[in-house]
Amino acid sequence: MAINSIWVFAQTAGGAPTTGTLELLTKARSLSSNVSAFIGGDASAVAGALGEYGATKVYATGDLAGKLPGPAVSAAMKAVIDGGDSPSVIMFPQNYEGRDVMARLSVKLNRTVLTNNTDIADSADGVVATTPIFGGNTLVNTAFTGEGPHLVSFRPKSFAAESASGAAASVVAASVPDTGAAGAARVTAVHVEESTGPKLDEANIVVSGGRGLGEAGSYSLVEDLAKLLKGAPGASRAIVDAGWVPYSYQVGQTGKVVKPAVYIAAGISGATQHMVGMKGSKNIIAINKDKEAPIFGVADLGIVGDVHKVLPQLIELLKSRG
Repeated sequence: MAINSIWVFAQTAGGAPTTGTLELLTKARSLSSNVSAFIGGDASAVAGALGEYGATKVYATGDLAGKLPGPAVSAAMKAVIDGGDSPSVIMFPQNYEGRDVMARLSVKLNRTVLTNNTDIADSADGVVATTPIFGGNTLVNTAFTGEGPHLVSFRPKSFAAESASGAAASVVAASVPDTGAAGAARVTAVHVEESTGPKLDEANIVVSGGRGLGEAGSYSLVEDLAKLLKGAPGASRAIVDAGWVPYSYQVGQTGKVVKPAVYIAAGISGATQHMVGMKGSKNIIAINKDKEAPIFGVADLGIVGDVHKVLPQLIELLKSRG
């Protein structure tokens, strides 16, 4: 067994840990009883929630005063490790901030990273990460060699977030050393996109539209159906690239990975890039007039028909039932 302790790079949104953070903590505590979270910022408001999901300690940098997390947090992590508290594994979310901190820490520690993973195990061969390749059709298991800490990042929804009902984690200050020119950049403003309803990557029901809708105006059918189902609207890359909807709606390998209870694909043919982001859904319903569309290969229920006829009927039926 190679894992004695694990750190999780923790992120917050709206004053609470992100779902991705809770997912990583859930997996971490299944591998080690010594789990710590490492956060860029003040941890006093989230120590309870982080402890509930398995963290026994939280390293916190304190207010970064507009500093970019990448240089600051990676430098703080390096300082704690140099001070003698070195974990076996550090887990990161596969997002912009997670990749930034991990890459910088990799250089500081001269350690290899494994990215875009969906699982991790502690085996006789060492720490083994599982990575999907070829659009998720093949899984590759890769074992780390050499000295840790081993740096690993994970796709969203790789693990289910489950509370451990633990006590609040103790908070330990992690000072940020001078980062030189790398720390000169400052965050001057943060803009949050306005949205209603559940977030796309957290919704229990997702309705996505694709090029089969024909035109941007028809996307309103997707939004109407998603609203009636109390779900979130999504999209294929094709209509995002066409400018019909914002990038934040995109489901797929270069968009968001979703695993809802129900995923409705309307007018989506099922390119590999898109299916990587949604094929883990519990129930997939596909609507497409092309009966040979690849999306039917992963669908639990397939409707061969024109989305312009099928979606309005579904919407009217739901409205009639209140």
